[in-house]
Amino acid sequence: MPVDPFWTSAFLDFAPGSFEAGVRFWADVTGYALSPARGEHDEFASLTASEGDEYLKVQRLDDGPGRVHLDLHVADPDAAARLAVELGATLVHASPHGYVVLTSPAGVTFCLVSHPGRLRPRPAGWDTHTSLIDQLTLDVRAADADRETAFWSELTGWPPSPSTAPFRPLRRPAGMPLRLMVQAVEDDRSPATAHLDLACDDRSAETERHQVLGAAVRRVDKHFTVLTDPTGAAYCITDRDPVTGRLAP
Repeated sequence: MPVDPFWTSAFLDFAPGSFEAGVRFWADVTGYALSPARGEHDEFASLTASEGDEYLKVQRLDDGPGRVHLDLHVADPDAAARLAVELGATLVHASPHGYVVLTSPAGVTFCLVSHPGRLRPRPAGWDTHTSLIDQLTLDVRAADADRETAFWSELTGWPPSPSTAPFRPLRRPAGMPLRLMVQAVEDDRSPATAHLDLACDDRSAETERHQVLGAAVRRVDKHFTVLTDPTGAAYCITDRDPVTGRLAP
């Protein structure tokens, strides 16, 4: 039986010295407000839409490089962790506060939590278009892509969607804020990494908006543009529909 997550959220984990710049940029990109800080050292906060539940959160790391990690919201994190380990995950930490930290077979950090979440925020409206962060892509070396896709599909219960190499999206349930997609990359990275993707209905206008906010364009492809935020983290703006998450036929 899969863990059947009822919500997904992404954590932007910022390296020491980059938290303020990173949070300011992503708050401006989304149009979301920054919640009051929480945690023993005020290291956590959320980006909150005017309507809808939280699904984007930020963390100030004590050391190491920045990253993005996934939270799967489940009814029983401990039981879900046992299944994840059976499927090939590695247990990192079981917190007395009720969450469990693991890494996937390819090394992607994720957490199993039980915090509530039900209402997906709507796309944000700008002058001429709309956009929404709606996908977490797992960047995995090609040799690990099949196993990684099977792991996430079996863990969540989300079947793979029809796709074109190197992209392997999973079919998310209706109302889920974040899609999951495995991307087979050409380099030999280990552990695997993750990045955020935005859906929008005018990629050129959305890209220009991000550049004004401090992003840099790295590459322009047929259906997506790769950028880096002011902290150097990569992400993508795609042509996918902000409501459905799918490319137009």
